Amino acid sequence: MTIAGRRIGPGCPIYLIAELSANHNQKFEQAVRIIHAAKDAGADAVKLQTYTADTITLRSDKECFRIAGGTLWDGRILHDLYQEAFTPWEWQPKLKEIADQLGMHLFSSAFDDSAVDFLEQMNVPAHKVASPELVDIGLIQKMARTGKPLIISTGMASEEEISEAVDAARSAGATQIALLKCTSAYPAPPEEANLLTIPEMARRFGCPVGLSDHTMGIEVPIAAVALGACIIEKHLCLRRADGGPDGAFSLEPQEFKAMVAMVRTAEKALGAVSFSSGEREAASRKFRRSLFVVEDVKEGELFTAQNVRSIRPADGMHPRHLSEVLGKRAACDVERGTPLSWTLVVR
Repeated sequence: MTIAGRRIGPGCPIYLIAELSANHNQKFEQAVRIIHAAKDAGADAVKLQTYTADTITLRSDKECFRIAGGTLWDGRILHDLYQEAFTPWEWQPKLKEIADQLGMHLFSSAFDDSAVDFLEQMNVPAHKVASPELVDIGLIQKMARTGKPLIISTGMASEEEISEAVDAARSAGATQIALLKCTSAYPAPPEEANLLTIPEMARRFGCPVGLSDHTMGIEVPIAAVALGACIIEKHLCLRRADGGPDGAFSLEPQEFKAMVAMVRTAEKALGAVSFSSGEREAASRKFRRSLFVVEDVKEGELFTAQNVRSIRPADGMHPRHLSEVLGKRAACDVERGTPLSWTLVVR
């Protein structure tokens, strides 16, 4: 896929997304500082979330609207949490302007049709489907009909649900789709990341696959790159000590920067399938083993396991010839430390 001229996929640089989420703590200047921190850390894009508490849920204290199950937010009412976490819509065009000036992409997860329309007015370069919205087929089709690239997170989803979402997007006109392997736990334990799913998702769905990561630390994204992830999305805050709904599982700027550096090293290390020596490796070929005369040998004397050995460096005959040489006679006097060659052997 291509987002605003930036190619994303196998063989391209990893696309790094800093998720702002609720880490602004309802302070516009804090949101601005996070965008600048994302740029300084090496992110390619910043992602927002576009909803209001009323577009994503109902104001209700019925039991089904109360969060439970061992999350960071247990006991809270959904509407109250989203009222605290949402990014004011009037900020979002201003934040995009700032990102544009910094040379970064900015797009968002839309959570209902009105959010898609709003983001289209902002002329975002792509749309994102959050993991819980993967089952909202109508919303996916609405995004797909914009013709913009579509990034779909797959947390909690079965293979059948992913297939249904991808089919819906393609049938509505989406031609550029990327999937993100995601574990929708906050924070997510590394042992539940199941990163081996990444290459399998790419094979089954025929599109770039990345990782939306909620683990603590940066090890899991690096491992994902080694398995073929083309996109890494990670939450970014200024300080976890600032709190907020998502602060506990977000990276601080220096951590995000370290992740970017390690991702860039990992992608270089992937290289290409190659069984030949690299340019810098060629100089080390001299230190391979070869056949040397290791004791003085007189003309006509037999070559034996005592006077011929496979040692470093590589100036002598290939070690494969040892069995052919043993038992043959020397063609002349040979001094200890002489690389063995056929000219020294009576054949």
